[in-house]
Amino acid sequence: MEICSSQRGSSIIWFFRDRGFDDKSIQEMFKKCKRLEGVQSDNASQNWAYLKSIGIHERKLPSIVSKCPKILALGLHEKLVPMVECLSTLGPKPHEVAAAIAKFPHILSHSVEEKLCPLLAFFQALGVPEKQLGKMILLNPRLISYSIESKLTEMVDFLATLGLTRDGMIGKVLAKNPFIMGYSVDKRLRPTSDFLKSVGLTEHNLQSVAMNFPEVLCRDANKVLQPNFAYLKRCGFGDHQIAVLITGFPPILIKSIRNSLEPRIRFLVEVMGRQIDEVTDYPDFFRHGLKKRLQLRHKLLKEKNIACSLSEMLDCNQKKFLMKFGLFEGYA
Repeated sequence: MEICSSQRGSSIIWFFRDRGFDDKSIQEMFKKCKRLEGVQSDNASQNWAYLKSIGIHERKLPSIVSKCPKILALGLHEKLVPMVECLSTLGPKPHEVAAAIAKFPHILSHSVEEKLCPLLAFFQALGVPEKQLGKMILLNPRLISYSIESKLTEMVDFLATLGLTRDGMIGKVLAKNPFIMGYSVDKRLRPTSDFLKSVGLTEHNLQSVAMNFPEVLCRDANKVLQPNFAYLKRCGFGDHQIAVLITGFPPILIKSIRNSLEPRIRFLVEVMGRQIDEVTDYPDFFRHGLKKRLQLRHKLLKEKNIACSLSEMLDCNQKKFLMKFGLFEGYA
């Protein structure tokens, strides 16, 4: 095999073999990181031990190193320790840093001064609360690899076109869903927002979607939103009614038709005996669990022959529901 016959890094090869890597995996890592050829097994062992010491389980280390073999070539005290210590200040729980590294090990190869600090400053300038900064980075550590000048600035500019302000509103959107920054503005976010406009959402409605359900903007309009819209049309909803439903509960466009929308609509009409357009007065109907909320409460009301609107039935916690309709005795 090539790695056996060459003169490169024989000690590091034995380091890998001692930790269960096969020759194919070792070869792939050498292809990914040419610097491995000059790494001594002692240095690699130090980095390996350090990663274990910060809470990364040894069984996960082979996968992490395979993704980013450069980790073993980095200076322990020059690169790894400073980044881990800085990340530790962002998360209150030690396991959060270990989890972030396992998710995106390349984060350790970036510079604290050149990448992490400017990134934190960028988000702070957008009004992201200090407590949220750490959660954002640790939840989506890939953020550190994005260019501020091109990718992140383009994202902010796009959100500004929706009418969101740069002094807090945009920061809240990014903090609520840090993964939105991984999507292409031109290929995903703009087409999705254009689709939402085309089905009747106003600029104010779009702002509400972005602020409260940014994950909706991240979904493919043709593959996800359009089929859900078409399903609602087939159910008998008019265009204006669908716009009302989307405005009231935007995730209706990304919920599974078969597992979420269809069972709820069938239950509404066939079991509850209600008109389908009742949900336009209470779009949050689709937010509630079918078995734990809808079926249980309907059963309790039916036993007492109580009639009420969907909002009266669902828009309260269980205790208030039981008190409102005098159902404590029957429920117990």
